[in-house]
Amino acid sequence: MYKEPIFLQPIFQERIWGGGQKLHTEFHYTIPYECTGGEAWAISAHENGPSKIVNGELKGKTLLDAWKDHGELFNKSVDNTEAYPLLIKILDANDKLSVQVHPNDHYAREVANEDYGKTECWYVLSAEENAELIIGHHAQSRDELEAMIDQGKWDELLRYVKVKTGDFVYVPSGTLHAIGSGIVILETQQSSDITYRVYDYDRTDTEGNTRELHLQQAKEVITVPHGTPELTQTVEKKQGLTAKKLVKEEYFTVYHWELDGSVELTRAADFLQVSMVEGEASITVNNQSFHIKKGDHFILPATIQDYQLEGHGEFVVSHTS
Repeated sequence: MYKEPIFLQPIFQERIWGGGQKLHTEFHYTIPYECTGGEAWAISAHENGPSKIVNGELKGKTLLDAWKDHGELFNKSVDNTEAYPLLIKILDANDKLSVQVHPNDHYAREVANEDYGKTECWYVLSAEENAELIIGHHAQSRDELEAMIDQGKWDELLRYVKVKTGDFVYVPSGTLHAIGSGIVILETQQSSDITYRVYDYDRTDTEGNTRELHLQQAKEVITVPHGTPELTQTVEKKQGLTAKKLVKEEYFTVYHWELDGSVELTRAADFLQVSMVEGEASITVNNQSFHIKKGDHFILPATIQDYQLEGHGEFVVSHTS
């Protein structure tokens, strides 16, 4: 089964901070007319938005179906009932996202009754001049954190960081954060949809309602004091491929690949998640070639060992660690 890549069709999520056109103009996605866009869940087996398989024997099924019924594609044992571990998104932040935090695995399972917490990371695909993120806070104790939240001292509490195209940001669970306007990112995260919203700039929806905040849960899970993780990044070159390892930690390993020519590779994980974010190329598996372009997302399953890439472009690639 599946001696070819598993290509996936993104699922689009409407967001109050959406409304931009970059998912359409930059990635050529067809956005449902009733959706203002914001998020493309590109590689997802989450029940809130599983990606649809568009080729091969499972065409028309979802990635969630494949995970449950065809564990051999992921080197998953029959008795493994865990949820699919990762989720890949592209976010077009036409407006700034809410200030939020995600819990760790323990809190997610014990309190929220969810499979996973949410550690994530962002590769900045594009950023307008002077674009910025919120990463972390300045409180030195939990009492100070809670007081600043209760008093709405957001300018004193929040830690702002400028970003540009090509930057990489690692966001462990417990990190207070927000993506600013004018930024497009590819997000690699645990397969979780738990968000505790702390501050949303008093925005209202089309009916004039403010969004729900989750202050008590957020206070319980925010890491205090904030610490900036130190990442060890390495670069390897093979034939026409330059592979930069962006992060390797408990839940995932993420790379940025730059292809200029051709390269022969061997899959080095149970399964590999691949997103092409610039350019055009081809992938050849078992003497069969597939054209790939910016905005394409696919999985190299456990049933594929060797493959060849040829062309020019950039990829964000990930697997479980």
